Amino acid sequence: MNKDYNILKIAKQTLTIESEAIANLKNLLTPDFENAVRSIISSKGRVIVTGIGKSANIATKIVATFNSTGTPAIFMHAADAIHGDLGNIQKDDTVLCISKSGTTPEIKVLIPLIKNYGNTIIAICGSVDSYLEQNTDYFINSFVKEEACPNNLAPTTSTTAQLVLGDALAVALLQLRDFSRSDFAKYHPGGALGKKLYLRVADIMQKNDIPIVQPHASIKDVIVEISSKRLGTTAVVDGKTIIGIITDGDLRRMLETNHSIEDLSAKDIMSKNPKTIVEDALAIDALHSMENNNITQLLVVVKNKYVGVIHLHDILKEGII
Repeated sequence: MNKDYNILKIAKQTLTIESEAIANLKNLLTPDFENAVRSIISSKGRVIVTGIGKSANIATKIVATFNSTGTPAIFMHAADAIHGDLGNIQKDDTVLCISKSGTTPEIKVLIPLIKNYGNTIIAICGSVDSYLEQNTDYFINSFVKEEACPNNLAPTTSTTAQLVLGDALAVALLQLRDFSRSDFAKYHPGGALGKKLYLRVADIMQKNDIPIVQPHASIKDVIVEISSKRLGTTAVVDGKTIIGIITDGDLRRMLETNHSIEDLSAKDIMSKNPKTIVEDALAIDALHSMENNNITQLLVVVKNKYVGVIHLHDILKEGII
């Protein structure tokens, strides 16, 4: 290994080459990009994304982005397509073909077959006047001056350009579809992003054995209630009205300032006007409230009635951060 290589210099040069190529893509956009987006929007079918080699790897990511943002899509490898997978293409589908050169043998075999079916073909291709450019309905130019590879061989800059244009298509499509935060949550229910958008306080709050004491409860009863319910807190309720909250911290501060606790009751050590949250609020909003008020619990209410506790640990356990 040659120890004279400046690794950071290589990394910076790679980033410079690729970022300049990406910046230039906007200069290559034509009305074909807009027409391609409108064609997909108006179609009743899916987007079949195909390619070969590294372009196929990029195609799989574009498919994932389409599907997660409301544009139904499937991946079809160009080589597999001509050996049976053409059956994936239905009459209303749009085919998005990704290629750097636009002249690979598999592409030359595949394109005429798709055209015979009458499907719309969109190309992301880095070569103008290539076979693919001449035989497509909409051509999106992904030309790059050079690969980041010092030998100008390994697909680096070219695949980055393909990926960025795929993102541009996906973002344009989601905006034309009025794809909302709630739509995003519907497609991402299992991840942290989705949970931020749909998981509500009622879904994760502690509903059973909720800690509660009366204003005149003894300190011993308060300690037993907090300890037995294991939430580090208890609400102080007068009738149906929450009048305060007592936490582990309140108990510690009480012991630091009082030599005798026999004459004290819950109302003497409680914090008045505790922070509450409604059960149909988003869990992420509960987290923000805790952060803003430097607390770890919120009392949960329904029409001002105390119904449970949500603890910081309940939220973190769901992976919402």
